[in-house]
Amino acid sequence: MTLHSIVIQKLLSTNAHIGRRVAAHHFKQFTYGTRNGMAIIDADKTLICLRNAVQFIATLAQQKSAKFMFINTNSLCDEIVEQMTKKIGCYSPSINTRGFLTNSHSPKTFKTSRKKVRFVPTNTPDCIVVFDSDRKSSVILEADKMQIPIVSIVDSAMPLDYYKKITYPIPANDSVQFVYLVCNLITKTFMLQQKNKKSIVDETAELLKEARRSKMKDRLLVVPYDRLEPISTDEVISEKILDKLAVLKYNGALATDLGVDGSKSTLEIRDGLTSIGLICKQIEFLQSKYWTKIPLFLMYSTKTHEDTIKAVEKYSSAKIDIRSIKETQHSQLKSDEGQSGENELYPTGHGAVLISLMKSGIVEVLLSKGKEYILVVNSDNVAATIDPNILTYLIDKKIEYCMEVIPTSSCASTLEFEATFKLAEIAPNFAKQSTDEFTLADTGSLWVNLRAVKRLMDIDAQAIEDISDSKGAKSGHVPLQEAAAGSARQLFKRAIGVNVPHSRVLSMNKTSDLLLLKSNLYTCHEGVLVQNKDRTNPEKPVIEFGPEFGKVSDLLSRFKTMPDIMGLDSLKVTGDVWFGADITLKGKVNITAKPGIKLEIPDGVVIENKDVNDPSDIRQENDLSSENVHDIA
Repeated sequence: MTLHSIVIQKLLSTNAHIGRRVAAHHFKQFTYGTRNGMAIIDADKTLICLRNAVQFIATLAQQKSAKFMFINTNSLCDEIVEQMTKKIGCYSPSINTRGFLTNSHSPKTFKTSRKKVRFVPTNTPDCIVVFDSDRKSSVILEADKMQIPIVSIVDSAMPLDYYKKITYPIPANDSVQFVYLVCNLITKTFMLQQKNKKSIVDETAELLKEARRSKMKDRLLVVPYDRLEPISTDEVISEKILDKLAVLKYNGALATDLGVDGSKSTLEIRDGLTSIGLICKQIEFLQSKYWTKIPLFLMYSTKTHEDTIKAVEKYSSAKIDIRSIKETQHSQLKSDEGQSGENELYPTGHGAVLISLMKSGIVEVLLSKGKEYILVVNSDNVAATIDPNILTYLIDKKIEYCMEVIPTSSCASTLEFEATFKLAEIAPNFAKQSTDEFTLADTGSLWVNLRAVKRLMDIDAQAIEDISDSKGAKSGHVPLQEAAAGSARQLFKRAIGVNVPHSRVLSMNKTSDLLLLKSNLYTCHEGVLVQNKDRTNPEKPVIEFGPEFGKVSDLLSRFKTMPDIMGLDSLKVTGDVWFGADITLKGKVNITAKPGIKLEIPDGVVIENKDVNDPSDIRQENDLSSENVHDIA
């Protein structure tokens, strides 16, 4: 008899295969059929689901701070569950838990058959295990609302609405014998993980010490994008590669500087798409081309929660697996002077995003689904792309950490060969910091190996902050914000940078940025912003607006239509200036309205290398153009 046969026989001895008289339609995938009016559950499928659930519990159990809650309302199983929780040190309420999670900040009094029990819950659990999930279980609804992973035994009559909310369903009869089997597996899993945890912690601690000692950890090998091999033309191979990817879009930035309430994700860029819409379009295209599934996570802050939920509802109907997770915020001073007040909570950079990723619980879920890499996209860069070529290179070279960078004006426009740079030479934010003193700039797109993140989680997610603190202690500024990506690099064994084209970098921090994005300078193809091929100058035009154009509403009202800027090098506009339709701007243009004067640029004019201070300057410009046309004729 094979080992598999022995295991199946053990399952059958617990009556796990005996369902109820009625099997829901969605449950029929787990059944053989019926016998004597009873649904017969496929033991092989029960075993597969049980292994997946136990593996998920094992990955969570490896974390030092992971919290579990075991829910049981069957009095026959009380002693079994109680013995298990005592051994592994977890809480198991055996009473009615309605409102236990969603009202977790208030103490509750539970009435049992013997006495009243008053319990004050502490932290939200990282996983909930339900042993006897009946169709009216409020715990499943509450856990789903709070996005807590659920492991549950499900029977053949469970309604679809409840079944869909369970992360790891185990199709089986919730008999006492089967509950005992599950509890025994969980107990052994915890004991095994505790035994292995010490060796894992020692190994990771040594890695962190090595990171602090090694000078090479302060450097980054940068690879030219042109040196990367394109993704395979073999559809099967390319599908396997993209099946290993997940995407996290940071959605914590507010658009208040642009005069808009809410997050930047609400701003329409072009073709009716927002920055989230562009990423969703890219995922839709890749999924249809390579027949793969790429999950998308939107990380929100407290102030962008509502906008993120709306975006999830909007794009979830587009055949995209899109979910939201909350960013971990840190209580730290922004500067020694305390300009922003003490202990202010504020969103930080990639360092905080990685910490939030660790604490969210999605790392284990993604690993269980075969995902190996996650692309973290910053909200500042709306031109970020999901590049299969970079992913192929990372998988082939077993890279754990990859930053997309671009050379600054102080460096050559492209790198022809691989080169090593100090982290101090890389600007942490291309859009918000002066890049004159830096050689490279971080574009805000970061590729991270999920197994490497899991390795860090096994010791302490705070390790990233520890590295950052040691690096930025002298600066007086918050290290996570100033050197987040560079500091996190020290925690990974194999890290590189990829020098991507400048077209991959487009910020949306000012109304002048929005003008560029809405103009004919760019086109949108499958969610990717592409610079118009008709433009000969590879550099973007430099546009400066006065305070009259500070808000998005001002920009849209002062331009009837976006001007033609294909030949524009620079534009400076100050004062009360209003633009008509179909205007063309070329070369260096400076438009200034005198105080108290409203300067209107008429429809259809062409302004080239001109300082405009009065309507007569525009008439002279176009009169000369008309004379030139007449002379040619």
